[in-house]
Amino acid sequence: MTSSTPGPDPVQEWQEWRDGRLAAVTGPYGPLALVGTHWLADHPDGRIAGLPGRWTAAADGAAVVLEAAPEDGLTVDGAPAAGTFRLGQDGGPAAARVAHGARHLVVLHREGLWAVRDVDPDAPARRAFAGIDAHPHDARWVRPGLFRPYAERRTIQLPNADGRERGFVLGGELALTLDGDEHTLQVAVEPDGSLWAVLADATSGTDSYRFRFLRTPAPAADGTVPVDLNRVQLPPCAFAEHFICPFPPPGNTLPFALRAGERNALVR
Repeated sequence: MTSSTPGPDPVQEWQEWRDGRLAAVTGPYGPLALVGTHWLADHPDGRIAGLPGRWTAAADGAAVVLEAAPEDGLTVDGAPAAGTFRLGQDGGPAAARVAHGARHLVVLHREGLWAVRDVDPDAPARRAFAGIDAHPHDARWVRPGLFRPYAERRTIQLPNADGRERGFVLGGELALTLDGDEHTLQVAVEPDGSLWAVLADATSGTDSYRFRFLRTPAPAADGTVPVDLNRVQLPPCAFAEHFICPFPPPGNTLPFALRAGERNALVR
């Protein structure tokens, strides 16, 4: 007589993913804590209202230059800042080199432009947050997918949540079949090979947020990739208006109601 070890419980795995998402969103430097994104090109004198110090793009365009006086109360790499500092792009809010008390001032670089993000653990959005509304797990939304890479990656201009257009690099199409019909999404390929789709569906803007993100593992050598639509997630701009999330590319609006994954952020 042989015994078999049961496989992982997909509902339990999904709940663990949900718990991880909630922890990341509600953390002191998570998306709810973002209170401002300041593009240096909009502040030619280097002075940004509410931010101590003087922030300018370096003459070579390869960094940000911070001029800080002792009375500004800034720290760089944990030490009181006085003088001039050359700053590259930060790896994220938790890794920011510059702080003002508990606030982290995060250096950001997008398409040749530099910005400073103000991330404040005392942000009103953190205090008002009441959770993420999501659909229950449904095995129907776990589908086999097929990635079809483009011969060359394509850059298209997409509107972003802040009203500007920016380049978005697409690496191919992700195809999946639902109820006998094939649907395709244009996707970006992340540095680790995983896929990222920005999508909308028949519920967007009514029963769910106006668009959502889908992330999958890296495809296998033959292009196959599991797609779990139960893990469709809200973009960062659903939690704070100062993010610059891209809108869905043309053709990435699914023609059915995707009643799966995260729907909306809840507030008290």
